[in-house]
Amino acid sequence: ILGTIIQCVSNTYTSLMIGRVFVGLGVGFGLAVDPVYISEISMASHRGRLVTWSEFGINLGIVFGFCSGLIFATVDANIAWRLMFALGVIMPCLVIVLSICVLPESPRWLVVNNREDEACEVLQKIYPEGYDVTSVVEEIKDGIEIENLAEHAVGWGIIFFPSPAFKRMIMVGVGTAIAQQAVGIDAIQYFLVYILNQSGIQSRNAQMWILVVLGLIKLGVIVIAGHLFDRKGRRPLMFVSLLGCAVSLFIVSMSFIGAASSEGTAIFGLAL
Repeated sequence: ILGTIIQCVSNTYTSLMIGRVFVGLGVGFGLAVDPVYISEISMASHRGRLVTWSEFGINLGIVFGFCSGLIFATVDANIAWRLMFALGVIMPCLVIVLSICVLPESPRWLVVNNREDEACEVLQKIYPEGYDVTSVVEEIKDGIEIENLAEHAVGWGIIFFPSPAFKRMIMVGVGTAIAQQAVGIDAIQYFLVYILNQSGIQSRNAQMWILVVLGLIKLGVIVIAGHLFDRKGRRPLMFVSLLGCAVSLFIVSMSFIGAASSEGTAIFGLAL
């Protein structure tokens, strides 16, 4: 909220970047806390689908941002971006109220801090009435104990001097995180307006509509993926996702090479 307000009233590049730093800190904490909290408060059988709600929320916010661009499409561009930033204050304020009034503490965190009675109270709200939540608390304690034993038995040596099998696991884990950014999805989202402009779509109103449609496509795919996570597994969906990224990036790149530049081709690639 503080970062957004600073951005709205910025008159210099430095102050705009200071506001962006605060926003980045808030977003970074949210991205780290959200999936962990959801996984700790949900049952294992539904965990994959529920964790995707975090990604769904992020992309819903992106769609709202695109919609705000459409709302202010007729407003002077020097004022419109400030109004768009100002709208970004609404949702964090709402989430603060919900967090205070609705959001319980993570049962795992409560167990770690020897507050088992409070953990049971939280679990009773999550599980069906009459369910033996003490067994869930015991499972959490067992899991924490196993993790502590593994940590003390192995330590950092397994990271710095991994076995061949574990080295491959680390490479896949780190490689996945790198691939998520290296495919360029964030860069494409940030520069979508410029990409559309160079594709020949000059109308500001048309650009905003295309942004909204592209955002809705991504949102819809996240919903589908969320339902498939616990049914089909993670690996098949990862292969499909990476293949789709490769094909779409190739199409977008080819659409800007010489005479091959085309509005339809570029939009099709962005949609993929």
